[in-house]
Amino acid sequence: MGLIIGLLILWVVVAVVGFAIKALFWLAIVGIVLFIATGVFGAMRRRSATR
Repeated sequence: MGLIIGLLILWVVVAVVGFAIKALFWLAIVGIVLFIATGVFGAMRRRSATR
């Protein structure tokens, strides 16, 4: 019984860590895309302001 409870706790920990890493990975991708989009938008506005 103790082995089963220990394995259940282990799987819960592995599932939570896997979900957290996946969530942080997608958050990082969204941040990079938004960073690039903001840089392009800022560069375009700067070019149009200097003309």
